[in-house]
Amino acid sequence: MTTAPFDPLHALRVLRKHRVRFILIGGFAGRLRGSPTVTNDLDLCYARDGENLERLAAALQDLKARLRGVPEHVRFLLDARTLKSGDHFTFVTSAGNLDCLGFPAGSGGYEGLVDRAEEMDLGGIRTSVVSLDDLILIKRAAARPKDLIEVEVLKALREETRRPRRR
Repeated sequence: MTTAPFDPLHALRVLRKHRVRFILIGGFAGRLRGSPTVTNDLDLCYARDGENLERLAAALQDLKARLRGVPEHVRFLLDARTLKSGDHFTFVTSAGNLDCLGFPAGSGGYEGLVDRAEEMDLGGIRTSVVSLDDLILIKRAAARPKDLIEVEVLKALREETRRPRRR
């Protein structure tokens, strides 16, 4: 499968249709928080209970998900059992690249992030988005050069949003 154009709203619609419990993390969440950094994938942290894994597997099948970087002829059974056996999955889908992380570095997983996440309306789709503080922790823990650069951008955004506004 060639990479489809990045269409995050399509992916979010399918995830919502299947009632998957997840929180947006990564670059797209950073953009929603005001970062100027451009991303070409959707990263999410998903709840790892059995019911949610079933829903996630169904949504991924609906999105025609395939493992990214793996030849198409390599068999991959996309079901709840497979998702339970792993943690981080990188997919190419009909909505572009989608990364699913059970326990992103620097987080306590879905359960550790959900209470501080903020509900946002994205094109009529109610979606949980990681808090700015948690996103900074996740990016710092990932420690890739691009993430460490983004940490500085996100810290500046946090400082700006916490600064009292002048009248």
